[in-house]
Amino acid sequence: MNVSQIRRDFPIFAKSDAVYLDSACQTLRPYSVIDSIISYYTDFPACGGRSVHSMASKVSMSVDESRAVAASFFGCKDADSFIFTKNCTEGMNIVAKGFGLRKGDVVITTDLEHNSNHAQWVDMVSGTGIRRKITKTTENGEFDIEAFKKDVSDGVKLVSMMHTSNVTGSSMPVKEIIEIAHDRGAAVLIDGAQAAPHMPVDLKELDVDFYAASVHKMLGPSGMGILYGKEERLKDLRPLMHGGGTVGLATYDSVKTTPHPDKFEAGLMDYAGIIGTAAALKYLMKIGMKNVEEHELRLQKLIDSELQDVRPLSIIGPADPMKRGGIFSFNIRGMNSHDTAMMLDNVNIMIRSGMHCAHPFFVSRGIDGCARASLYIYNNDDDVLRFTAAVKKLASSFSK
Repeated sequence: MNVSQIRRDFPIFAKSDAVYLDSACQTLRPYSVIDSIISYYTDFPACGGRSVHSMASKVSMSVDESRAVAASFFGCKDADSFIFTKNCTEGMNIVAKGFGLRKGDVVITTDLEHNSNHAQWVDMVSGTGIRRKITKTTENGEFDIEAFKKDVSDGVKLVSMMHTSNVTGSSMPVKEIIEIAHDRGAAVLIDGAQAAPHMPVDLKELDVDFYAASVHKMLGPSGMGILYGKEERLKDLRPLMHGGGTVGLATYDSVKTTPHPDKFEAGLMDYAGIIGTAAALKYLMKIGMKNVEEHELRLQKLIDSELQDVRPLSIIGPADPMKRGGIFSFNIRGMNSHDTAMMLDNVNIMIRSGMHCAHPFFVSRGIDGCARASLYIYNNDDDVLRFTAAVKKLASSFSK
């Protein structure tokens, strides 16, 4: 993997020497993605799936191609199993609200979930009367498969979990989780926001029922996501929204919805974003997701070797750097995480701070947030060494 060449594909690096370590929030975009978006607006800025003129037809064909690219990226043949959303959060909510859960039905999540897989369940417990079980992870956020086995009872209708934590970087054993859930008759929804951009994900091999991802975390346009569902699951899933594109035929008294994926894509879509999605996925496929994963782990090991003797520093997540993926969450004793992030920004190093939309995890462990550096394909050894040198300086200067 030629990181120097990759960096030349990103316009920001021609303008700035900033160290960007906030890719778990949103990645940078290469020229190919930006150019594909511009091409839509300059060459065929029309509606897809409605008009029949040549520009509109090109939009429709481009949307179909993007669906096929998504299917290829995730190891699937059925492109119509992929729905375009505005983010992973929307995908998670489509399933939560459309699955048909009723009073007394049980949903299982972990205690480490992002709010996109937490807030809707709190709402549905009080509003619909479903029951929720929260399977506990270890103190450092690693999955406890034995605890999960005890939690999965015959009344569980849906298991809804992250693939990889946006706080600890640890990945769940999703294949085993899915097999256990299916054996108990439960469907499985996986939040793949922090996994799909960083490792090979074969949805057919996983046999997952639903899988959601955020494209803006994998080189794609802002405000774009993907939701995958098995064909038989999508047929039964109710759409979150209704309107243009989702209606086959309507009278004053009835509405017949279109088949999936159209029934989930109400209104005029972000065609530029969908076209940019295909460009992003093609870029990643050209690099190879296994290469992406190995590159991030190598940089994670470098971070660990540089900072392992910094006593005022505490790591949020597994002690083993090979279990943290591309995420390094930490605190410096005596410093607020926001102060850490702002001081690093003063030397042109960009990270994130706070509770990272995973508030219950921090509250339950009595931690007031953390600083988080997240790696991606365009980060190199120099980025890591600048970051770790700055952290060492902060630790020696400000820790109590």
